[in-house]
Amino acid sequence: MNTIDFSELYAVNYDWLIRVSYSISKDVYLAEDVVQETFIKAMNKIDSINDTEKVAGWLAMITKRTAIDMIRAEHRKKGLLLEQDMLDGLAREMNQNVEKEVEHLLFIEQVGHAILNLTNRYQDVMILKMHHELTEQEIASLLNVKSSSVKTRIYRARKQLRSLFAEQLSA
Repeated sequence: MNTIDFSELYAVNYDWLIRVSYSISKDVYLAEDVVQETFIKAMNKIDSINDTEKVAGWLAMITKRTAIDMIRAEHRKKGLLLEQDMLDGLAREMNQNVEKEVEHLLFIEQVGHAILNLTNRYQDVMILKMHHELTEQEIASLLNVKSSSVKTRIYRARKQLRSLFAEQLSA
């Protein structure tokens, strides 16, 4: 049934589909892109329409699914488009110091090596805490010990690490 006039279909449904798309995306520009993509998809699948009275609902469904797909794609990008003056302002505000960042990374590496000098019971707890970022409860359930035992082990491991670093600094 290729008797559908797409220019009329576009004119009649555009504003409504923009509202549908905007209700999902909360972005005017993305909503416009979604509607454009909707009509491209509809044009490619025009042969699948059996009942011309249900075209508006069919377009709305395509719009909703396309909006959700585009939002997911945007989240995967995980980037922000910023203008150059905004980027310059952020750089000034952050006042990054590469030397301090390198020192911090070296310190983290030293702590990792120092953890390997601890006894096995303290190593396990510290590795799960620092590298895997688990809570005391999660560590306790993994190691089949009480939460209070985990807290005690973490405290004692940190105490041993402090004494190891104090020895290194005094040497």
